[in-house]
Amino acid sequence: MIQRILIIEDDASLRETFRRFLSKNGYSVDTACEFREAVTLTSKTEYDVIFTDINLSGKETGVDFLAECKTRGITTPIVIITGFPTVNSAAEAVRQGGYDYLCKPVELDILLHVTRGAIRHNSISREALRYRRNIEAIFQSVSDAMLSVDKHLTITDLNQSAVKFCMFSNTSVGQKLDHQEGDAHKNLCSEECRRRLINTVQESITTGKTASVYKYECPKHSSVYTLKVSPFKNGHNESNGAVIAISDETRISVLEKDLNRRRDFRKAIIGKSSPMQKIYSLIESLSDIRSTVLITGESGTGKELVAEALHFSGIRRDKPIVKVNCSALSESVLESELFGHIKGAFTGANTDRAGRFEKADEGTLFLDEIGDISPTLQQKLLRVLQEKEFEKVGDSQPIKVDVRIIAATNRDLKELVAQGTFREDLYYRLKVVEIRLPSLKDRREDIPLLTDFFLKEFCLEFNKKIEDVSSDVIKLFMEYPWPGNIRELRHIIEHASIICRNSIITSGDLPDDFARPSASENSSRSDQKNNSEAEALLTAMKETKWNKAETARILGISRQTLYRKLKDAGIE
Repeated sequence: MIQRILIIEDDASLRETFRRFLSKNGYSVDTACEFREAVTLTSKTEYDVIFTDINLSGKETGVDFLAECKTRGITTPIVIITGFPTVNSAAEAVRQGGYDYLCKPVELDILLHVTRGAIRHNSISREALRYRRNIEAIFQSVSDAMLSVDKHLTITDLNQSAVKFCMFSNTSVGQKLDHQEGDAHKNLCSEECRRRLINTVQESITTGKTASVYKYECPKHSSVYTLKVSPFKNGHNESNGAVIAISDETRISVLEKDLNRRRDFRKAIIGKSSPMQKIYSLIESLSDIRSTVLITGESGTGKELVAEALHFSGIRRDKPIVKVNCSALSESVLESELFGHIKGAFTGANTDRAGRFEKADEGTLFLDEIGDISPTLQQKLLRVLQEKEFEKVGDSQPIKVDVRIIAATNRDLKELVAQGTFREDLYYRLKVVEIRLPSLKDRREDIPLLTDFFLKEFCLEFNKKIEDVSSDVIKLFMEYPWPGNIRELRHIIEHASIICRNSIITSGDLPDDFARPSASENSSRSDQKNNSEAEALLTAMKETKWNKAETARILGISRQTLYRKLKDAGIE
């Protein structure tokens, strides 16, 4: 490609001499005699090198032309030609961005030498600029947060994706990672998240190696990130900064969890008994409808697994399932968790926060232990079910949601309605369809299947090769009342899998507090199949010598639930 040259010279003879000489050497040459003509030409054509006399006709000079080019962002090398060179004029020309200067009279071989050098410089500069622009375009276009810091952890650059992260803002450049002010400071992530970032950057700069943290969860925003830091090296192979890449993997993490649940829920609900066949049929019938479902049954019967099965086998499978344990939170905390709050709604509400209803939009909200919510929350929940809308705590702006409600309880809601502690209208709203899960003692033929399932699970987890459970243990399992239901059975198998040192689990591998029938008790133990829950609780309490904490642990229920069951059964 032929290089283009512009010559700005008010002396017509000299201007023509330069043009002819450079044209003979293979260059395309344009000429101008004064400032305005030169400005017009450079507006239309991109030149590889420009020669300009320092003194031009008119009031503008060659230095003025340099300044004009700088203002317009023209990076072409400009060579100043002067008839009266001084240190000051040369220095001013270089300061304004001049590439070089020539003294009159100009020798043609020197003119050619400077021309070739300026063109090489321009070619390198353009390639470097193109490379930098490409890097900048890549830097800004990637969805990951990208930023660079110097060895003092001062942020030197960041892309727009980084601004979306709670730790950075448009004002972060020039500030230190460990001390940011303004908008970035107001929206800082948790201290734990910020410290993890700083420690990883320092590790990379100190060791001179890439450092990374794979899929860490921000405790403040429940987001999952992967962090990778690579050091910058100088000519002495010393780290003088680092580039940081942060990728948001929250959605991928959620999808992975959902995929695992979707793949495993059918395997997790184990049973061939008649009661379980009815449950499977109900799940299949209810999976693709919007109606509210109430799951009832004793603690440990698998209510949460059924809720997951309803969600992941239905049309909302690709949307979130959000879970809330209503008995684990106080009334005020539960209200904020369900409906969210706005900034300033109460002490400590420093930012707006989305509630579980908002997060479950178009998906499913699973309300476990629904029988324990207060009358105030019962009224608000009823409104959501009726109107499909709610307000955040501290706000009056209604928010519309499309959420399927699945509720669960081990309490008798009908009895609570009779006692006046649970709203009758809410009860019937929740109980559009009820799935009543059988207790384990009512589906004993499933015990061998469940035992085998849990044994395989724990053998994989503990890297053990246990092949089976002895017939004596199965006999004990079939005769035991299982007040803690499937959760208690799983606890027993987990304990035995840890203790067992052979290929078969025997009765000696079972927990010491597990009920075993003695010779004198064999006849009465067989009758326990029909025992009531009160009798089963009483048996468990006696076996632990009335230690409530130990009883709750082996039954797989909370102490609060145990106290309620004892009270309902009239056991003091």
